[in-house]
Amino acid sequence: MSGIYIHIPFCKQACHYCDFHFSTSLKNKEAMLGAIQQELIQRSDDFKKDVIETIYFGGGTPSLLSQQEIDALLEVVYSYFEVVKTPEITLEANPDDLNSETIKELAQSKVNRLSIGVQSFFEADLKMMNRAHNAKEAKTCLQEASKYFDNITVDLIYGIPGLTEERWLENMETVFSLGINHISCYALTVEEKTALASFIKKKIYPPLDEELALKHFNMLVSEAKEKGFVHYEISNFGKPNYFSKHNTSYWKGERYLGVGPSAHSYYDQKRFWNVANNAKYIKALESGESYFEMENLSIYDRFNESVMIGLRTIYGVDLQKIKKDFGQEFYNYLLKHTDVFIKDAILEIKTDILKTTEKGKFLADGIASQLFFIKD
Repeated sequence: MSGIYIHIPFCKQACHYCDFHFSTSLKNKEAMLGAIQQELIQRSDDFKKDVIETIYFGGGTPSLLSQQEIDALLEVVYSYFEVVKTPEITLEANPDDLNSETIKELAQSKVNRLSIGVQSFFEADLKMMNRAHNAKEAKTCLQEASKYFDNITVDLIYGIPGLTEERWLENMETVFSLGINHISCYALTVEEKTALASFIKKKIYPPLDEELALKHFNMLVSEAKEKGFVHYEISNFGKPNYFSKHNTSYWKGERYLGVGPSAHSYYDQKRFWNVANNAKYIKALESGESYFEMENLSIYDRFNESVMIGLRTIYGVDLQKIKKDFGQEFYNYLLKHTDVFIKDAILEIKTDILKTTEKGKFLADGIASQLFFIKD
């Protein structure tokens, strides 16, 4: 099974923490959608033998598109790719774009999963992050969306300066009380060249507190488990049967196509990435020029990625698969370098599956980087 990611590179305004590719100008929207359709058609030849199980509208803010524009993109997908009978089709949305009318329209479309970027239910946090919605809109849209969609995920951010444990608990409880079946929670991070990085450097905002983020993470793990959620990836919690099929396909190393400016693809042991510039992307598709770069992933790249992704998920790293896919040398290397982490009860091996323990979950990325096989 394979998936398609469609990057919609437009937002109403720039969030202070975001380093994704987007534009706040919609003047080239029609040309952009035409270029994305053209890319879908061009790249479909590489997926002739694939069956598409998931389609994901990400961004940017895909909920800025009209229903007709979303339908037009899906029509191209269905015309040029083989799609399963009931694919998971996700639309990322901001609360300020979801009123009762737009939600009803979406419910009548092929979209069957919403990913709603709430981040917080407190005005101070939303203003600090420069979000386009307010707390009331966040709650109202979730209440309305829940009437029409069973499969909803909500994004929350923790580790925000000034976000007390009590307020973080209230954020989580608000989502749980609405019967939401999936949450994605991320620690606030400082990315280079973002407004947040500049504000912290100028001491307008305080620096991030890693201890606070760890407290929030531990609260999240505990509260989600109590409410019946499965912690199946470091940042993702779902009720049984509500895991994100699309994101899970990434973590399992399955083939996927990413279209739109800055989108990434992975197939045939190659990584592709599109130009992260709207004007250049449109021009290239219109003129037949190249719009993406590609690299063949070495055995070291693929091994390191397998370790990193495995440790981030409930599925862990299958040691026998490591031996089969990469050989005895990589298998021995991994076992040798995990010893210290196993002794510290940060990693564990059960039935030939290497996983993080509860103690090690928050440290998964750092642990993985220390297990990477670096060629001399």
